[in-house]
Amino acid sequence: MKLDTSKKILIVGLGLMGGSYAQALTDLGYEVGALARRQETVNYAKSHGLIRHGETEVREAYVGQFDLVVFALYPHVLLDWLGKYQQYLKPGALLTDVTGVKGRVVYAVQDILRGDVEFIGAHPMAGREVSGVENADKSIFRKANYIVTPTAANTEEAIDTCMELGRTLGFARISRLSPEEHDDMIAFLSQLTHCIAVTLMVCRDTEHMAAYTGDSFRDLTRIARINDEMWSELFMENREALLSQMDLFAEKFAVLRDSIDRGDTAAIRDMMRLSTRRREYFDK
Repeated sequence: MKLDTSKKILIVGLGLMGGSYAQALTDLGYEVGALARRQETVNYAKSHGLIRHGETEVREAYVGQFDLVVFALYPHVLLDWLGKYQQYLKPGALLTDVTGVKGRVVYAVQDILRGDVEFIGAHPMAGREVSGVENADKSIFRKANYIVTPTAANTEEAIDTCMELGRTLGFARISRLSPEEHDDMIAFLSQLTHCIAVTLMVCRDTEHMAAYTGDSFRDLTRIARINDEMWSELFMENREALLSQMDLFAEKFAVLRDSIDRGDTAAIRDMMRLSTRRREYFDK
């Protein structure tokens, strides 16, 4: 399936990410529909031009008209949804998602999915420290990365279409990883950084520190304003990979602490020079 404007797209879950997908695709001329839990969410998305139509009830007559379905749901909700309603999907429909873990999601979905539809995982590496459709903003995709996570069950046509979706949404770089490679990388690049930010905010009382802090603390803890329901599920779904990365961080932190304790300025500066060189890759 090619991602042309004649294809109808359904967003299941109209939060920040689902709403941002809807806004970007609607603005490009696609017919975008949505399913949401609350009528107020659908009304907001329609009145602000994010979607053409939407419903709160999952009906075959509605779901069965869409060629591409994007699930912007928590992992366990996605699996529950497919268990209840996959029979409503249009034959030949392509399904994808936005979830931040893949190994325990992609294979589980593919195992239960009927044979005439196809699911391919994707992870938009974008977001904000707010939630809800009222904060939808397609600009979060600009300069961001988009990862497609195919398995042996996926066709090349589906992979190409999913990658084209990322380009259509405006992502700067499209990558292709296995679910296992994705989860290992995301444990370090995303989940570990959230763990560090949360720990910084809870290790001492910071209520009165806002008047004294500089940019470094604000930058490091920006992501500590966190959706606890979503992120705790992501941590648990990727527990082994995350624990491995936390151990790696603890080991390197201990090296730095030991160098400071011993007064080893040369070792400290070696770490800092390596850090500076590696950070330069992100600034190019």
